[in-house]
Amino acid sequence: MAISDNARLGQLILTTFALYGRAEGNWLSVAALVSLMADLGADGQAVRSSVSRLKRRGVLDSERRDGAAGYCLTAATLEVLAEGDVRIFERPRAAEGDGWLVVVFSVPESERDKRHALRTSLTRLGFGTASPGVWVAPASLAAETRHTLELRGLSGYVDLFAGEHLAFGDLRSKVREWWDLEELAALYADFLGRYRPVRDRAAAGAVTPPEAFGLYVPMLTEWRRLPYRDPGIPLSLLPPDWNGVSAGDLFAALNAALGSPARDHAREVIRAKGR
Repeated sequence: MAISDNARLGQLILTTFALYGRAEGNWLSVAALVSLMADLGADGQAVRSSVSRLKRRGVLDSERRDGAAGYCLTAATLEVLAEGDVRIFERPRAAEGDGWLVVVFSVPESERDKRHALRTSLTRLGFGTASPGVWVAPASLAAETRHTLELRGLSGYVDLFAGEHLAFGDLRSKVREWWDLEELAALYADFLGRYRPVRDRAAAGAVTPPEAFGLYVPMLTEWRRLPYRDPGIPLSLLPPDWNGVSAGDLFAALNAALGSPARDHAREVIRAKGR
């Protein structure tokens, strides 16, 4: 199926670089990238246009190696991906006793672009909103939050506090106010509905390496946003039978079943196209 959504194509390209470009010395030739993306249903011109947008955003750089044109991930993108690997593949879950990270910020009206950037960064990290200038997340996010805000030049507007909820109000109810759990549960349900048949098909041994690649890259692209929407909220504060657990187990099964054959296919294409 052809990919017509520019944003989705950009995400698929980023996933491809994260999985296979980093393993190849942080570089993919234009020919290899176009061929890999063709296996996902994208035409060459759309891929080149999307890469140009990623370059303008500072996600990719162009680089020639051994006379071949290609692209590499920027240093900033590599840092973000390295941090994301922990969330995506290890799926850390906080315990209620770990405490909370509280972000308090104030941005002058004259710098509303910084306010927008700050809110965007905290949202992407998975923070919940306690009030307009007070955001909350499990304390386990402290190091990642500090690094992200420093990397984006936002640390001067923010104070970080670590602590515990002492009194007034039921914490489970508070969590429902701070995060949109219904929306998150719906996202998990969509992932489960879409990829359980893929797991069953893979378990039956009915997937070739090219097919595994075509299934794995889109699946990982879909999954990797979810650990940021759910930043490891303690299970004791979530609804009973939280479907995020089942979704995480499904992802682990898909990663185990599809990751290796997908990588074999990608390596074959990369070698055939001059890295």
